[in-house]
Amino acid sequence: MHIRRNPRHTGRKLPLRRARASAPARSARAGGALLAVAALLVTACSAGASTSSATSAADVALGALPRSTPAALSPYYGQKARWHSCGVPGFQCATLKAPLDYDKPAGGDVRLAVARKKATGPGKRLGSLFVNPGGPGGSAVGYLQAYAGIGYPAEVRARYDMVAVDPRGVARSEPVECLDGRDMDTYTQTDSTPDDARETTELVDAYKKFAEACGAHSAKLLRHVSTVETARDMDIVRAALGDAKLNYVGASYGTFLGATYAGLFPGRSGRLVLDGAMDPSLPARRLNLDQTAGFETAFQSFAKDCVQQPDCPLGAKGTSSGQVGRRLKAFFRKLDAHPVPTGDADGRTLGEALATTGVIAAMYDESSWAQLREALSSAMKEKDGAGLLVLADSYYERDGDGRYSNLMSANAAVNCLDLPPAYDTPEEVEKAVPAFEKASPVFGEGLAWASLSCAYWPVGPTGAPHRIEARGAAPIVVVGTTRDPATPYRWARALAAQLTSGRLLTYEGDGHTAYGRGSACIDSAINAYLLRGTPPADGKRCS
Repeated sequence: MHIRRNPRHTGRKLPLRRARASAPARSARAGGALLAVAALLVTACSAGASTSSATSAADVALGALPRSTPAALSPYYGQKARWHSCGVPGFQCATLKAPLDYDKPAGGDVRLAVARKKATGPGKRLGSLFVNPGGPGGSAVGYLQAYAGIGYPAEVRARYDMVAVDPRGVARSEPVECLDGRDMDTYTQTDSTPDDARETTELVDAYKKFAEACGAHSAKLLRHVSTVETARDMDIVRAALGDAKLNYVGASYGTFLGATYAGLFPGRSGRLVLDGAMDPSLPARRLNLDQTAGFETAFQSFAKDCVQQPDCPLGAKGTSSGQVGRRLKAFFRKLDAHPVPTGDADGRTLGEALATTGVIAAMYDESSWAQLREALSSAMKEKDGAGLLVLADSYYERDGDGRYSNLMSANAAVNCLDLPPAYDTPEEVEKAVPAFEKASPVFGEGLAWASLSCAYWPVGPTGAPHRIEARGAAPIVVVGTTRDPATPYRWARALAAQLTSGRLLTYEGDGHTAYGRGSACIDSAINAYLLRGTPPADGKRCS
């Protein structure tokens, strides 16, 4: 399943694009969007035993690591950050090291990029507050500098040093590298709803080419970018900053990372906020199907709003959501046969794959709905695909010069290591398509095929579905949005129930994640926890 971050959260795009000036991050990305997106969708898509091996996740819980630091790791835990200017006013940067392989600490290092913005005062400093926008693959450093370090509530920034670490394999921390810009353009335009054997072969070949490129360019690192390893890296950074406990706000996939940290280090977990939560107990197949249903829920909200607007290209007042969906699906099919121009300098046209990605991108944040209506109107009525291409590029983090961030590469690398693949063969996907189409008539087919991406990954998975209990941890605030497209609300309920100290905070609304998105109720509850250590009552609901 692709989990992706919110616009505010990372600036990542989104494309998903996060529209607001620093919106929260959208972490969970959807399927191959579908192709590349697909990787995102699978936050846990690891290669290896097929998903059916979701065996007994209900009986497996992540175990805590020993409280004492192994002697072999002492050099890492004894590091001190040497801060220097980042080139961004008000921020400092440093580089720390972690072992490439925690089972063989003498086998080499991974360099971790760390950034901070010191507490501004007034008030007693509360330590460091780590932030992560999700992905997997989102740059936490970029998110800190573009949003969290300047856009989080002033009272929070006054009391905490705002800190970010790019996870291993991401952005500034030895990025995983796969395809170059031109090949990524080809990859993102691959038809993700094959109509015959030839198109199925082309899609499989695209997944294989992507996987082979990752294996060729990042062979050594590819085996060591799991969420467990990244969580252990965060503990090294925590120690280097002199904090006894880790305080953390994670969005989307960042909730899985934060929960994993709590499971491994419950005694070192401070004030943790997990916004747009994932359920670590689910296999990739179930994650992908749930997320597909989540995008359908978000689309239904968009459709109901769209037909109330004078510029809706999919119907007028009185048009049912089902009719809106069928019209959009028909438009996608038309693009599959006859792409429309975009005016792109590199000659890209808007076909079904990029158009679907553009629409999915706008599902992350209702503030993008007006932009989506305009883009759809231009494409459907004027045969101008530029607007939807902008949305798709923002989702993939492609710049105007044709360069992509390593978001999609890192996303696939983490997802395919964390869980066994959802499906191993095209035949398995074909059998699953009806279930996905039932979950989402509009996006189901494409997201089903996106679930195949990890089947061809060059290294096997090291993770499996499991519960996280984090016994002994301080209260952990789990935030769920009732109509979240990328991390369905049921996941937040499930994670809060698994965590021994979990407190569920619900936002009744649309969009991906809730903190900093306009709900004074949500913001005040989280701020009270971060500043005073007072968690909201379990089950508190906001709108």
